[in-house]
Amino acid sequence: MTLKFGVIGTGAIGSEHIKRITNHLSGGKIVAVTDVNEASARNVVNQFELDAVIYPDDKALVADDNVDAVLVTSWGPAHEQSVLAAIEAGKYVFCEKPLATTAEGCMRIVEAEMKHGKRLVQVGFMRRYDSGYVQLKQAIDSNYIGDPLMVRCVHRNPSVGENYTTDMAIHDTLIHEIDVLHWLINDDYKSVQVAFPKKTSRALAHLSDPQLITLETNSGIIITAEVFVNCQYGYDIQCEVIGEEGVAYLPEFPGITTRKNAKLGTSILMDWKDRFIEAYDIELQDFIDSIKKTGEPNGPTSWDGYIAAVTADACVKAQQTGEKEPVTLAEKPGFYKNEKEVVQQS
Repeated sequence: MTLKFGVIGTGAIGSEHIKRITNHLSGGKIVAVTDVNEASARNVVNQFELDAVIYPDDKALVADDNVDAVLVTSWGPAHEQSVLAAIEAGKYVFCEKPLATTAEGCMRIVEAEMKHGKRLVQVGFMRRYDSGYVQLKQAIDSNYIGDPLMVRCVHRNPSVGENYTTDMAIHDTLIHEIDVLHWLINDDYKSVQVAFPKKTSRALAHLSDPQLITLETNSGIIITAEVFVNCQYGYDIQCEVIGEEGVAYLPEFPGITTRKNAKLGTSILMDWKDRFIEAYDIELQDFIDSIKKTGEPNGPTSWDGYIAAVTADACVKAQQTGEKEPVTLAEKPGFYKNEKEVVQQS
């Protein structure tokens, strides 16, 4: 069985996913594309020599009976409409973050998926597929370091563009930590607070940088997350989990060590795409494989997209108030609970 994809949005990330499905992964094929810029869609079809229909909009693409799964890689505010249309048509959906730009939008998707009666949606939180994070979760789940007490993490970029704003540090940058951390420790967030250290001279006038975010979970785990998007020296992702019996660290991204000019050195990446390129491959291959094997995607759910949206909104409010703000989640539906969670609550 070949999973036939329709792609909504053929910009940078859309083109990258088309490239990996066409040239690197197995079991998937691009059969339809659409973009608000028709020339972009046509260029992608020509570039990758696709046997694909170019549609004028997402609704026409979703209505194509030849499309099994929809890949949503368009502008964030357009995601909700496309995902809801796909669910209504009974199509599988791989949606890059955000699932929707509001918590209410995410909940509409959750409700539509539950009404359909089976999982159709996977959200593109690729860090769960990074080998380092997978190893870190295995150490936590096996109780190798005992119960987690604290987490410290870092998200640094060498620089950002002029259109990058203070709230984007949450919605575009920290959003990956928001998702992967609650997955790592298997706990939901209770409150958040944001502090602004001394501002770097490298940041433009409208941007507060760096930022320090503190998240508390329901069980009392304290997470401190640093976002520093003008650090200059490279793209640097760190994570440290402190448990009752030990400490586990996210592995450094592998690179050669050099000895030259009386210095010992290791290269640091400058581009985020290089850091997680394998995770992107693995997550999409898992999406294809799990649908073939079980009839449902296996990765981050619509509910995970909702958790990320609610938590991000609380963080942005905390940026504005300087106070500790609550993270108020609806009760998790049984539809999204795994077998372990069901057993624990029964």
